Parts: sequence; structure tokens; C-alpha cells
Amino acid sequence: MITCKDFLSELNEYLDGSAESGLRQELESHLSECPNCWVVCDTTKKTIRIYRGVEPYQMPSGVHERLLAVLEKRARA
Repeated sequence: MITCKDFLSELNEYLDGSAESGLRQELESHLSECPNCWVVCDTTKKTIRIYRGVEPYQMPSGVHERLLAVLEKRARA
């Protein structure tokens, strides 16, 4: 039986179609019974669809370095 945690760990493979057929069936069965995972899956699919055709946005100068500094600080904490 697939749990929500299992589903989330396999979500990428499910969405890109690389999950084995048996696992895919288990994931789809879980989706049919779990409204929370269905919402996560549906929202992720829609987000991918929206951003698939969008050109990458160049970050303003300095933003990348500041973002990395904040992430490194939080990772150390």
C-alpha cells in the first residue's frame, strides 16, 4: 500500500512517465483515494505546463549571490 510519503517521493517519476507500470498503477490507485495527493499532483502538473514554454528570466545583478548567501546561512543554522 502506497502512503502519501511514498507518493510524494515517486511524484517526479510518475509525472515524467518513468515509473514502472506496477508502481504507476499503485500511485494512480493512491491518487484515486487521496484528495490531498491528487491536489499536489494536479497542481504540479499545471505548474509544469505553465512554465514549460517560458523563457528563463535573468536575475538582476547581485540577486544570485545574495540568495546563495542566505541559503548557505540557513543551511548552517
